[in-house]
Amino acid sequence: MNLTVDGLSFSYRSRAVLKKIRFAVERGELFAVLGNNGAGKTTLLKCLNKILKPQAGAILVEKTDILALSRLEVAKRIGYVAQRSESARFTVFDAVLLGRKPHIKWDATARDHEIVRRILRILNLEKLSLCYLDELSGGELQKVVVARALAQEPRILLLDEPTSNLDLKNQLEVLQTVKNVVREQNIAAVVVMHDLNLALRFADKFLLLKNRTIFACGGLEIMTPENIAGVYGVPVTVEKLGNIPVVVPL
Repeated sequence: MNLTVDGLSFSYRSRAVLKKIRFAVERGELFAVLGNNGAGKTTLLKCLNKILKPQAGAILVEKTDILALSRLEVAKRIGYVAQRSESARFTVFDAVLLGRKPHIKWDATARDHEIVRRILRILNLEKLSLCYLDELSGGELQKVVVARALAQEPRILLLDEPTSNLDLKNQLEVLQTVKNVVREQNIAAVVVMHDLNLALRFADKFLLLKNRTIFACGGLEIMTPENIAGVYGVPVTVEKLGNIPVVVPL
């Protein structure tokens, strides 16, 4: 087990946002967090990364409770890609090198540079390494942000709507890249998603949130028309296109 969340609860002041959230993610799995707007998906990711501190529960990464760790130690274990990424006057190489910050004591070493070069190769970003971020397309910039998180050498990768504002081609490329990295690096990824069909195409497990708590959690068997309608309030059917399930609103 790579990530275990046990009884996580979080409130903004007196307003409960998450109640008794429990799930586990194995190495090599892509875990999709789904639910309608305001369900607490982004809040859940921020709790997992200790940006927000839960009022109750435990978050274990390889049996270590990250809530007992410093921010630096959390960053060595968890890579986080926020919902919005800023493009600045950094080169792609330097932007990805920033992901090594939790591991750098005085200055970047030859090993840090080699890790960045390796990740750029894995994500097919080598040709862009000297380009500036504000020169990139939306899809290219998103891949760079993922690369920066991977440079941390995390056990867990957290991504908040990584395909928002991307066209169809870039949505597929970014998620396929994440899927490949999760498999090849043998890490776990927790991905907040809105598009059910992209989730069904790429995710191994699913968490459906509703009314601040878990509505259903598991593999493809939970992605039923009844569960989807129960969460989103829209009647649907789930059909197979080839071997890929597809959600069709009725």
